[in-house]
Amino acid sequence: MSLPNLEMDTDLEQDLALDFVRVVEEAAIAAARTMGQGVADTSDQVAVQAMRRAFERMPIAGTIVIGEGERDKAPMLYIGEPVGKTPPDGVRYPSVDIAVDPLEGTNLCSTGASNAIAVLAASEPGGLLHAPDCYMEKIIAGPACRGALDLDATPEENLKSMAGCLEREVSDLTIAVLERPRHADLIAQIRKAGARIRLLQDGDLSAGIAAAVRGAGIDAVMGTGGAPEGVITAAALRCLHGEMVARLVVNTPELEARVLKMGIKDPHRIYRARELAPGRRLVFAACGVTQGALLNGVRFFGEGCRTHSLVMTRDSNSVRFVDAVHLSKPPGPRGVRLF
Repeated sequence: MSLPNLEMDTDLEQDLALDFVRVVEEAAIAAARTMGQGVADTSDQVAVQAMRRAFERMPIAGTIVIGEGERDKAPMLYIGEPVGKTPPDGVRYPSVDIAVDPLEGTNLCSTGASNAIAVLAASEPGGLLHAPDCYMEKIIAGPACRGALDLDATPEENLKSMAGCLEREVSDLTIAVLERPRHADLIAQIRKAGARIRLLQDGDLSAGIAAAVRGAGIDAVMGTGGAPEGVITAAALRCLHGEMVARLVVNTPELEARVLKMGIKDPHRIYRARELAPGRRLVFAACGVTQGALLNGVRFFGEGCRTHSLVMTRDSNSVRFVDAVHLSKPPGPRGVRLF
C-alpha cells in the first residue's frame, strides 16, 4: 500500500536558512581556488557546478527563476531548472523559487580584487520577480530613505533628499557607482552636487547590501546595472528594510517582446524592493569569495579553509554572520590553524 503524497512541514526561513548558507559556501570555496588566475569564465563555471551539487542535497522542490541564463546557453542553473534532492516515496518537498548569482564579480575574482561574493535569494513560489537578463536603472539606500528616492528626479535632487533623511550634508554622502562609460554623465552630476563617489570595478550587488547597513561606508548606489542582480538585491533589502527604486531598461523591440513573454506587462514600470521581491518568506544568503566591506574572503590553510557568510530572513527579521571552518583532512598534531 502506497503512502499518501504529503508535503513536508518545512519553514523556509527557519529550517532551510543554514542549508542555503552551505550552498553559497561551496560556491565561494570553489571560486576562491581560482582567485587571481585571470580565468573569469572558469571561476564562474566552478562556482555554478559547486552550487548545483549543493542544491542536490537540499530537501526542496526548487526552481531557478533567476540563474545563469536560458537553457540553451547555460547547461546548469538555467532559468526554469528544477533543483533539490529526490524525495522519498510518498513525500513531497516544499516548493521554493530561487534566484542565484554563483559568482557576483567574476572579474573581481579573476584579478583578486575586493567584494566578489557567491549569493542567492529564495522565496515561496511567486515571491521573486522573473527579471529578464537586461539592464536596470537603480537607486538603493538604507531604511532612513524610504519613500524619498525618485528615478525621474535629477541626481542632485535625490542627493539632497537622501542627505535630509540622513540628517547630513550632501558633501558627507558616499555614493557607489559602477565605473562604466554609460555613467560618465551621472558621475559628473554627483561630483558637481558635492557628494563623494566610490567607483565600483564590477558588481553592484554587494554595494547595494552595504548601502542598507549602517557603518558600511556606502550611503547609496546609483546607476544602471543588471536586472537579475537587482532582484537579488531587493530580496536583501526587504530583509534589511532598505529602500530601492528601479526600472528595466527596455530599449529594443526584441527585448520588449521578451519582457512581455515573461509576464511583465509594463516594461517601463518603476519598482520598489517589495515589488521586485514580494515574497512573504524570503531568505538571502551570501558568502565572501574575496575580501570585502561586509564579508571576508575565503582563507585557505593546510587542513581546509575558513568562510565568512551572511544570511538574512524577512519574516523573522534576523541577520546572522556565519564564520565557518571547513576541514578537508584531520588536523596535524598542533591542531587547526585558523589564521
